[in-house]
Amino acid sequence: MDTAGVEAVWRIESARIVAALTRFTGDFGLAEDAAQEAVAEALVSWPLASPANPAGWLMATARRRAVDAIRRRATLQDRYALLAADLAVGSAVDDEVDPDRIDDDVLALMFVSCHPVLSPEARVALTLRVVGGLSSEEIARAFLVPVPTVQARITRGKKTIAAAGVPFELPAAGERRERLGGVLSVLYVIFTEGSTATSGDRLLRPEVAYEAIRLARTLAALQPDEPEVHGLLALFELTAARFPARTAPDGSPILLEDQDRRRWDVAAIRRGLAALARASTRGLGPYGLQAAIAAAHASAPSVEATDWDRIVVLYEALGRVAPSPVVELNRAVAVAMASGPAQALAIVDELIVSDRLAGSHLVPTVRGELLARLGRRPEARAELELAARLCPNQRERSVLLRKAAELS
Repeated sequence: MDTAGVEAVWRIESARIVAALTRFTGDFGLAEDAAQEAVAEALVSWPLASPANPAGWLMATARRRAVDAIRRRATLQDRYALLAADLAVGSAVDDEVDPDRIDDDVLALMFVSCHPVLSPEARVALTLRVVGGLSSEEIARAFLVPVPTVQARITRGKKTIAAAGVPFELPAAGERRERLGGVLSVLYVIFTEGSTATSGDRLLRPEVAYEAIRLARTLAALQPDEPEVHGLLALFELTAARFPARTAPDGSPILLEDQDRRRWDVAAIRRGLAALARASTRGLGPYGLQAAIAAAHASAPSVEATDWDRIVVLYEALGRVAPSPVVELNRAVAVAMASGPAQALAIVDELIVSDRLAGSHLVPTVRGELLARLGRRPEARAELELAARLCPNQRERSVLLRKAAELS
């Protein structure tokens, strides 16, 4: 088996392996380290002789590495004796460690990786590493930070979890519901970075977005009765459905009004609408409302035929349950399409007065577009040039500069 094959097995099985090891050892950091050692060994040995059961091989090897690590800890000799006995007795079932608890183990792993004691950056890094199976190098490329920075976040995260005595277990139902928002927000951050990169020379990082979708599907399968989980999954699917039409072959952005909607992923739209229907059973929360907005776009044959009045209403509802300046800015865009740019400009100007998105390129971007529609070309050009200076993504910046030049 080649390196790509090893990586594919690891991506699929890593969460199950780390979760089972964490329960087996009672040590989250040790479990992740042992699993990484196992996959490193697989990269060396599998190209020479592929195992009949790759997942079982990884599990067995990682368990042995965990026992070796514990044996080296003089203060944990009693624990080692217990694990060694367990390993001897249970060697025949290394392929499936307590399979009846695997789903709960993976869910517990998600909650541990997104624990509130961690910084937001550490939650993202740990989730991608231990639940998603991404390497430090892949995470660094996704978020355009140095590899040592990612490694430091992961190391600090594991130390923080250990120091806080975070148990490897599913929180009680009530606490799980309270902490679910934190898990969803981590997945949202990961997907958002993939769907519109915050910086660099690529508009999309689809591999990151699709990893968030995979994790959201896993969470939806493990928490089928949580509407917002399905709402988040619906948002991801419906947004990702437009990826094929969002960039030209050279990577340059294609604006919504210019996209070939025949290239939108119809299967992803169907999956998104199905997830949205499940989210709607008990009323839509913030992610469900965003998914409903995405569904309105996905169902429309063109920008002109889009139900902008419905989108305005949905943004108003979203602003009530999850108020934010970004929601207000997006509402302004919808209002401009439904009722004209003048009414929308008043909303944007209120945001500027309140200084709620200071330093963001988004406000001058929208304001420049509205001013251009109102025929105030010099003001519009100045706003778009300001937006370009503030925008960290090179692809978006090029679009803004082109639009500004067209107003000269």
